[in-house]
Amino acid sequence: MAMKTILITGFAAFGGEKINPSWEAVKQLDQLIIDEHQLIARQLPCSFAESSEHLTKLLEELQPQIVLNIGQAGGRLDISLERVAINLDDARIADNLGAQPIDQTIIKDAPNAYFTNLPLKALLQVARNNGIPASISYSAGTFVCNHVFYTLMHWINTVNPAIKGGFIHIPYLPEQAAALGAQPSMTQETVISGLKTILKTIIATPKDISAVGGTIC
Repeated sequence: MAMKTILITGFAAFGGEKINPSWEAVKQLDQLIIDEHQLIARQLPCSFAESSEHLTKLLEELQPQIVLNIGQAGGRLDISLERVAINLDDARIADNLGAQPIDQTIIKDAPNAYFTNLPLKALLQVARNNGIPASISYSAGTFVCNHVFYTLMHWINTVNPAIKGGFIHIPYLPEQAAALGAQPSMTQETVISGLKTILKTIIATPKDISAVGGTIC
C-alpha cells in the first residue's frame, strides 16, 4: 500500500517572541510515520499575504490526504480544536511584514465561514481519555491563524473535498509563560503527545461521533 501524506504546519515566531511553540512541536514530527501516513512538517510565515501563498503551494505540491495547521494561542489553557474559520482579517497587531488589515475579507465572494471536516468530538474524547487537556473552540481569532485556517478550508471545499483538514491552537511553552508572568502553559512533550494522539484518531475515524462538546457562551 502506498504511503499517504499528512501535512502539518507551525508558524514562525511573532509579536516579539523568540520562539513559536507551534513550530517547536511540529518540527519534531517531520518524517514520522503513523499508521502508513508520513508526516511532512513545514513552517508558515506569520504574515497574512505570505502564509496563504505558502500553504497553497504546499497543498499543490504535496497533495496530502490530511492537513493540520498548528498555531500559538497565548492565554489558552489547553489544546484547542478549532471548529470554524471565518472570512475576516481584523488584526489587533501587525504581522511580521508590518501588515495590519482591519475588517477585510480573506477571499472575496467566498462563504462567511467554513467548518472543519475533522472529527472534533472524537478527537476531544480520545485526547481527554489519554489525559491530554483539550477543548473544542468556536473562535480561531482574526489574525494569521484564522487566515490560514480559512485559506485551507476554502481550498478543501473548492479544490479537493476528500482532504481532511483543520486547525489546532496550543498554549505558550513554560519558558514563554515564565517570561510573561502568570500565563497558562503546556510542555512541549504534552503537546507532541497530544498531536500524535489526535493524528492517530483522525486516521482511524472516518465519521465523527455524537457527543457533548459545545459551550454555553
